[in-house]
Amino acid sequence: MADPLTLFHDRQSEAWLVGCEPPVFAAAVEQAIAELKHWQTQHRDRGFPVVFLAEPNAFDFWAKFLAACIVPCHVFLLNPTWRTSEWEQLGQLAQPDVVWGEVPQFQLPVTTARPTDLPASLILIPTGGSSGQLRFAMHTWETLLSAVRGFQHYFQVDAVHSFCVLPPYHVSGLMQFLRSLITGGQLHWVPAKTLTHAPLPTVPPDRFFLSLVPTQLHTLLQQPDRRSWLTRFHTVMVGGAPLSDRLRHLAIEAGIALAPTYGMTETAAQVVTLKPADCRRGHRGCGQVLPHASLELQHAKLDPDRGVVVGQIAIAAASLTLGYYPTRFVVPRLQTDDLGFWDRDGSLHLIGRSSNKIITGGENVFPAEVETAILSTGLVQDVGVTGVGDRHWGQSVVAVYVPLAAASADHLSALQGQLRDRLSPYKCPKHWIAVAQLPRNAQGKLNRPALHHLAQTQLATGTASVGDNPVPPSLAGSWHECKHGESTLG
Repeated sequence: MADPLTLFHDRQSEAWLVGCEPPVFAAAVEQAIAELKHWQTQHRDRGFPVVFLAEPNAFDFWAKFLAACIVPCHVFLLNPTWRTSEWEQLGQLAQPDVVWGEVPQFQLPVTTARPTDLPASLILIPTGGSSGQLRFAMHTWETLLSAVRGFQHYFQVDAVHSFCVLPPYHVSGLMQFLRSLITGGQLHWVPAKTLTHAPLPTVPPDRFFLSLVPTQLHTLLQQPDRRSWLTRFHTVMVGGAPLSDRLRHLAIEAGIALAPTYGMTETAAQVVTLKPADCRRGHRGCGQVLPHASLELQHAKLDPDRGVVVGQIAIAAASLTLGYYPTRFVVPRLQTDDLGFWDRDGSLHLIGRSSNKIITGGENVFPAEVETAILSTGLVQDVGVTGVGDRHWGQSVVAVYVPLAAASADHLSALQGQLRDRLSPYKCPKHWIAVAQLPRNAQGKLNRPALHHLAQTQLATGTASVGDNPVPPSLAGSWHECKHGESTLG
């Protein structure tokens, strides 16, 4: 059986959570179940409880999450490190009956209506908080179970052993816990910040799936002992941000079983994955669709630059969210903002997001494509591309980048020279801004509004800072205008 209570009983004596003794985890689950049932007894007229789960310890988080799956409730998975803005947005959506972890009191509203047309059991996963309005994708045990079964079938494994370095409240961390719980696998969790300097875990990784974002992969590849450790994993999945050709090549050359992925909170993580064997054979893109999902390209048009048909990705899946709390979707297919195409091997390629499109001189430029081209040169550590207003071209393409530590004086000229062979002239950045660090969240995703504000401020005033990450004096005011990046029409 795959219902949460049966799974708990079947596995409570197993040492499947590496680093957490079975009796300790079982006691934490039972205590949380008792707390929810006590609330139900005291509030019979209220129906199901609304739970805020913000435990900073991963094992405590997962124990209480499992309890919330066993006892019907609406459980909101929360990031304990959120700032005022996120807590205030949460307070506009729901008022908790049970709070696990540290949750500020100021966000609690006086009159939040409890929705009456939703299932009694909901798992509410946050999305969008780093770059816009915080929303919660409404999942159920069944949608998450479908994602686990699709993953299991696609990789043809009985037990999924997960090595997790991602936050438990994030869909990617949560799904690793569920894959291991449901399939009889092991779960090893370590904080991401310890990956680069702490002693390597002693658990043999050869059976484990590891999930990373590109910035994590890049950092680990720079250290010989970590690079060797990565080669021992069954599969190293990479997603959440563009994977450059150069980083892909370095990982494969090192012997890493690389699996680029595509998915989102709304689909309970990945719905497209390129298997390591295909990656080693030179296949590109994100791979094929997992069996629990289907994708189609809508509003498709021929892209003359690429010679392929590009469209907006729409997803149907057994793992698809019901909607954003408290509103259900009215159609069974999610129209994403992502643009992509299929290659002749049947692999999905992403070219960017429609909403991030830059229109310069009447031409469309997608930041993800330019970022990938720049990263592929190997001449920068990190880069983000945005568009700023330009009275001649409508918008100008701006690259905000982190130079290599040992960058030469003419590194920018070398970088621009390589881009001329990779991109059409109108896609090449017109302005270049050097910074110490880009605004990224814990999952490595760019905070594009912050990036855009940085670019506007730098170009307007010549100042050079991003929040708490000031640019070193050697880079302060370092921005350049490149005539070759201007659009040409006709």
